[in-house]
Amino acid sequence: MKVAQKVAIVTGGGGGIGGAIADRLADRGATVLVADLDPTAAAAVADRINERLPGSALAEGADVADTEQIRRIIERAETELGPVDLYFANAGVAGAPGLDADEPDWDLAFDVNIRAHIRAARQLVPKWVERGEGYFVSTASAAGLLTQIGSATYAVTKHAAVAFSEWLSVTYGDKGIRVSCLCPMGVETTLMRSGENSGDPLGAAATRAVVSAGDVLQPEQVADIVLGAVDRETFLILPHESVLTMYRQKGSDYDRWLRGMRRYQNSLLEHCDPR
Repeated sequence: MKVAQKVAIVTGGGGGIGGAIADRLADRGATVLVADLDPTAAAAVADRINERLPGSALAEGADVADTEQIRRIIERAETELGPVDLYFANAGVAGAPGLDADEPDWDLAFDVNIRAHIRAARQLVPKWVERGEGYFVSTASAAGLLTQIGSATYAVTKHAAVAFSEWLSVTYGDKGIRVSCLCPMGVETTLMRSGENSGDPLGAAATRAVVSAGDVLQPEQVADIVLGAVDRETFLILPHESVLTMYRQKGSDYDRWLRGMRRYQNSLLEHCDPR
């Protein structure tokens, strides 16, 4: 899909990967609604876009895990920009490390990291099927293909995001609906650094695992890769090529991979300051 002249919604667009994707979409001729839980952050991204490309962006403060607020941002985009062509389900939360995550932690992770995708798809996909075209891009994580040291809520919900993207593609791919699933490893964002600031050894180990496993990319680098994949209509977007190698190793001998992950986790914990 060529994004020029298309209308896109980017959730979690107030910074990080989402903000960079919104910038790149506008640079390539799309109009964008930037949605974020933080309305000030969303407005800052939209203002930055409009300074160089007047009229290319709107901002909306919204909890994009809430069905009614998803409906509101879709309706605003349709009213002010036109029918929505692309939806980037990019908002995400990290989650508490270990089994200390309580029921509200789990609920939040499921709501933001996977139910938000489902709720948006319910509203968009029927319209796209009628039109014969639409594009859903899910930001999952390498943790959704492998796992996440530290946060069970993150690992489990990102696996679910990958699974839902696969299902969407299988079910609607022959009806004009394109789906991509972004699974990056280390990207320099606030979310990536949340573990090392948690005060928990497992949280610190989680961040250390990501930053030591490969290059930490800038959000702008990831956005360029995402837009290239959308242009090619590629399902699995892997900014870190090593993730594919690790995924294949995991599938070829699951027990060996689990043993290796336990050893890796132990080595990380040895180097993490528990304070």
